[in-house]
Amino acid sequence: MSTNQINYPWYKKEDTDAFFALFQNNLANFVIIAVTMLGMGFPASIVFGKVIPGAAVAVMVGNLYYAYSANKLAKKEGRTNVTALSYGISTPVMFVFLFGVLGPANALTGDPELAWKIALAACMLSGLMEILLSATGNWVRNNIPRAAMLGALAGVALTFIAGEMLFRTFQMPVVGLFVLAVILVGLVGKVALPFKIPASLFAIIIGTVLAFSLGYSETSKITEGLANFGFYPILPTFAAFEGMGLLFGTMIALLAVILPITIYNAVETMNNVEAMAAEGDSYDVRECQAVDGAGTVIGTLFGGMFPTTVYIASVGSKWMGAGRGYSILNAIVFGLTAMFGVIAALSAIIPISVVAPILVFVGISMVSTAFQTNEAKYYPAVVLAMLPYLANFIMSRFNNSAGEAVANFSSAIVPLGQGAMFSGIILGAITVFIIDNNFKKAALFSFIGAGLSYIGLMHAPKLTFGANNDFMLGYIVIGIFFSMYALKKNTSLVSSDLNSEKRAA
Repeated sequence: MSTNQINYPWYKKEDTDAFFALFQNNLANFVIIAVTMLGMGFPASIVFGKVIPGAAVAVMVGNLYYAYSANKLAKKEGRTNVTALSYGISTPVMFVFLFGVLGPANALTGDPELAWKIALAACMLSGLMEILLSATGNWVRNNIPRAAMLGALAGVALTFIAGEMLFRTFQMPVVGLFVLAVILVGLVGKVALPFKIPASLFAIIIGTVLAFSLGYSETSKITEGLANFGFYPILPTFAAFEGMGLLFGTMIALLAVILPITIYNAVETMNNVEAMAAEGDSYDVRECQAVDGAGTVIGTLFGGMFPTTVYIASVGSKWMGAGRGYSILNAIVFGLTAMFGVIAALSAIIPISVVAPILVFVGISMVSTAFQTNEAKYYPAVVLAMLPYLANFIMSRFNNSAGEAVANFSSAIVPLGQGAMFSGIILGAITVFIIDNNFKKAALFSFIGAGLSYIGLMHAPKLTFGANNDFMLGYIVIGIFFSMYALKKNTSLVSSDLNSEKRAA
């Protein structure tokens, strides 16, 4: 079909639901960033005057690019049902930057502005590293089984998104249950809501009204939110370059955090692109990783200090039937809301229990996709790949405040939760290859697991040689075990070929 015959719309009604889902996903992250930084002692001038506008720039750049990319794919394949990739701040990486980079920098320097500059430098370095890592994207995608990648991603979706957001939903039982019902009816049941209002918008309006009417939220929140309106210009800054000197000086230890979390971010992008390919929209994973890295770097030039990624919400948007319009609208709205303090106001007014059910839908759609796009025989691999994130969830939520209780429950929770994305993929891939009787590749991934454990990318708190020798030895042992089966299989094949030749002679 000629590209001239393709009428790929700029916007369609399905984009509205997808816009609110993506906007709320990013909004939730922005709210967490603002509340956490203010709680750490960072002044509002940095939080709302620099960090939020800078992060918005990164979101704008990525969303506009992925709208362009969707248009390119639509013309290439001659179809109009292409969905743009969702894009925003990576939630797990955001937490690492808040508590693993910004927090330590603030504690060591005692200067919030200096800490912000160090975090900016770390973020810029992470973005540059992801651009370099993008060269390997397609190779990794073609050599790691889909069940392993989507299974590990489903682990994130089940715990940190669907699971945690379901907890938040029920913090306001009446409101949360009603909003969840609206989302299920409108997005899962695909039933038209009153006045044909998009489900996400309907849920937010009714949920917020209910929260204030029933006394779950105090009216003072409205006054507090309105007070945050103002003009916050988006201005370039060279603060990241100032922070780079300190990052490679007194804060050099932070590099041990930056490298693994950047690799994680690149893998997260790869997994989410793979999830969309499973739904019918196949984008170039290398291009996406490079765009995510570039968006991250551009954001730092305006004050944003959080790496960005292709979102897990992409599949949810695909299910909603969205095109490219939701991505364009998200870019425009985020730019305006950041500049005029709307994000700060909304974060104070809209209860998290109203936003949470929409993210529950995003989470369950991703878990469903992990199973629906794989053959039934690979389900055990999907489930095993998900499980490390259960440990990661327990570790990240309870280990600091109740470390002894976590250790008493199981000493394996913390090491299994460390580098959960990598261990999930390794375990899932090994299981896939066992199912296929490909013991050579099962052994290969076992030895890769040993190497990752040795240098600390999984089962260890930091990068160092000899990070976890017990896990390294365990993976080596099973690698040898699988190698024996691979050798036996090859010997049997050679013997079978010789017998066939003798019979032919």
